[in-house]
Amino acid sequence: MFLASWIWGMAVILCCVSWLLLGRRRRRQGEPPLENGFLPYLGCALKFGANPLEFLKEKQKKHGHIFTCHVAGKYIHFLTDPFSYHALMRQGKHLDWKKFHFATSAKAFGHGSIDPAEGNTTENFHQTFIRTLQGNALDALIEAMMENLQYVMLQSRTPKLQSNTWVTEGLYTFCCQVMFESGFLTLFGKEFNSNNDKNQSFKQETERAHILNALENFQEFDKIFPALVAGLPIHLFKSAHSAREKLGEALLHKNLLKRDNLSELVTLRMFLNDTLSTFDDMEKAKTHVAVLWASQANTIPATFWTLFYLLKSPEAMRAATKEVQSILESAEENISLDGKHISLNRKQLDNMPILDSIIKEAMRLSSASMTFRVAKEDFIFHLENDFYNIRKDDIVALYPQLLHFDPEIYADPLTFKYDRFLNENGEEKTDFYRNGRKLKHYYMPFGTGIAKCPGRLFAVHEIKQFLALIFSYFEIELVDSNVKCPSLDQSRAGLGILQPSNDIDFRYRLK
Repeated sequence: MFLASWIWGMAVILCCVSWLLLGRRRRRQGEPPLENGFLPYLGCALKFGANPLEFLKEKQKKHGHIFTCHVAGKYIHFLTDPFSYHALMRQGKHLDWKKFHFATSAKAFGHGSIDPAEGNTTENFHQTFIRTLQGNALDALIEAMMENLQYVMLQSRTPKLQSNTWVTEGLYTFCCQVMFESGFLTLFGKEFNSNNDKNQSFKQETERAHILNALENFQEFDKIFPALVAGLPIHLFKSAHSAREKLGEALLHKNLLKRDNLSELVTLRMFLNDTLSTFDDMEKAKTHVAVLWASQANTIPATFWTLFYLLKSPEAMRAATKEVQSILESAEENISLDGKHISLNRKQLDNMPILDSIIKEAMRLSSASMTFRVAKEDFIFHLENDFYNIRKDDIVALYPQLLHFDPEIYADPLTFKYDRFLNENGEEKTDFYRNGRKLKHYYMPFGTGIAKCPGRLFAVHEIKQFLALIFSYFEIELVDSNVKCPSLDQSRAGLGILQPSNDIDFRYRLK
């Protein structure tokens, strides 16, 4: 037994020594400073994952505005100078923004490759999303979301809402249920026909039960999403794998065809799946799971943080409520509980600079997105005042939280200031400076360049609608007005808006 243990121990030591001597990357002349880390394959992954912001600050202080880190088998060049961000955007000839995203989607959601070069489909996914989430298509989404939010807040939750009675819930739980149910109905339509149906009430209850079940599956799958992006196989997570399969089954084309009022996004994606792809039925459904995840995974926590910071800031709440009331009055919208819904169109929602600033500030404080580009070939990366050699298949990345928390750009960066993105005239502020120089890139929760999130406009409008309706129909307050701000869950760093590490109790009642 001792001999066997000694042999295995020596084997491990020899493997580690071999990796140190042969497997570690060597920095070549003209390349950025290199951090290999000490662990085979993982490299710097554990330190980076524990606190990405502090890790990158430390390396930035040590190496300067660009450096390379070995993270889970990949070599990532982190670009930290905001004045050089534009260099990443203009390198389309050498850098591919699709490769990483396509590979991640296939890995996480379980469908075949959606890269047209792989031969499974000829659909241009990015153009599909722009076509159905922006322009005229956005107006229809906003209208549907406005109706669905009011249905979910007032009718779907009727058993909880008794006049003058406070309801206590977790704020994150509330945001999850309201935004998921409303968003699901907006994108994937309804199972019931609301006109002249004697069994309407029963069908609505059944529908809500199905959607809340989908929410449970969504949350179970979403918990392990960072592990899937890191490359771990989903079969290691039995319950999450089962949850993903159940979501896929619910979104099979044969089931979607039974629903009314499907969004243009889903209708077009179904048609393109059927005509331009070789995917089987479940793979098609899993591309819809990807759409569902993309529509919810960041919008839900962004909604939570926006409402939480408003509840913690009476001044911000007063300013936001006043703005919403003014818009409703100018639109001659009366607030009532007699079934007549409030209607705010895109133009009216766009005319809310205070809410815009509040949402931006909440997202600035909670966003930890990452922008990736993959090198198509060896090339020379020209920055503002320097240039570096980059190898084929290396990744060049931006981590905007470095920008968002920079005290030279945002004074007192860890403090919520509701009017931070307003100028002296109460309009959108776009002048932000670093070292006396005006920045082009100063706010980046949605990414940048051609890969900028195509659903960003809808996401912001959703949150505005949610807030406008909350202010209109409910009195709301924190159970403990002195509660501390929950910390950010760093396990999702790089994926977008970070979730709170714990829920916060609040209460609400109908006005």
